[in-house]
Amino acid sequence: IKEHSQIRKIRAHGLSPRKKLLLVGPPGTGKTLTASVLAGELGLPLFVVRLDSLMTKYMGETAGKLRLIFDSIQQTRGVYLFDEFDSIGSQRGMGNDVGEIRRVLNSFLQMVEQDDSDSLLIAATNHPELLDRALFRRFDDVIEYHLPDQKEIIATLKSKLATFKTGRIAWTKVAQTAEGLSYGDLTRACEDAIKDVLIHNRQKVMQSDLTRALNERKHLHQRQE
Repeated sequence: IKEHSQIRKIRAHGLSPRKKLLLVGPPGTGKTLTASVLAGELGLPLFVVRLDSLMTKYMGETAGKLRLIFDSIQQTRGVYLFDEFDSIGSQRGMGNDVGEIRRVLNSFLQMVEQDDSDSLLIAATNHPELLDRALFRRFDDVIEYHLPDQKEIIATLKSKLATFKTGRIAWTKVAQTAEGLSYGDLTRACEDAIKDVLIHNRQKVMQSDLTRALNERKHLHQRQE
């Protein structure tokens, strides 16, 4: 943030600010939120690019769409979040025409490397193990996000329930139930518990309400696997 807020001073000395970030980690751990906060702090618009929606069976079309996006990056300063980055960065050889995928991937890497705009480029992926290692070298920083541990779970739950009355809650036990869930899951579970209490005209969120909402989030993930 400091580098981009002083971008003219940095460029005047022949230097460039860090502007290409790769965010890796499970869904719901704050990658998109990070991009949003950076845009807000810098006073820049946030543009979210869903790379999976750009991919077509005609790789020439995909490369053309990427070119248009990088033209916009040059013309309009902003924070550009390339979401679902692994859809283009997957290890070569996982099906489709390997040669065509390599050409599109190389085009993307060249565009990233050649970009000299004042925009901030952020790529986010839930599956870093699928990415070609060559991609990592094109970014100024790689930031890893992790699922919350027990202390972080408790702190998040308490924060999200702070504006509503709660009954006696054994936080450590609840945190054990919530293990494996993301920050996003914890937030939605708290919201679900509060809404359920309101719908049934009750005054407090009880431990049973919170545990039920957390288990529902876990079951949802299990059905999606």
